[in-house]
Amino acid sequence: MSEKTTYLKKRRMAFKYAGRGVQRLIRGEAHARIHTIAMFAVVALGILLHITPTEWCLVALCIGGVFMAEAFNTAIEKLADRVSREEDPLIGAAKDVAAGGVLLMSIAAAAIGLIIFLPKILV
Repeated sequence: MSEKTTYLKKRRMAFKYAGRGVQRLIRGEAHARIHTIAMFAVVALGILLHITPTEWCLVALCIGGVFMAEAFNTAIEKLADRVSREEDPLIGAAKDVAAGGVLLMSIAAAAIGLIIFLPKILV
């Protein structure tokens, strides 16, 4: 196999693994499913209210940010559970901080959503 073929195969496999990770996230995590429902609602509202390209960029960044935070939180939780099932204050703190990151990103996304959608709804 040539070097180019090996490189392309590795890139293809990387996308496959990433796709599998997204599937695991959405199928296995209740909060990720809630975020998915919210995403579809926000996209439908964006279409309905004809938001601008700049607003779409902000919405897309918020959606991506929330899912990224949820994915990191899930990864940390799974790794921590693998390391130890016993109560450990440091593992508990790591899990709490990761969950807090999801909360902070979700609050920021909601605030941006209100800034974009509220004036259009109230008109």
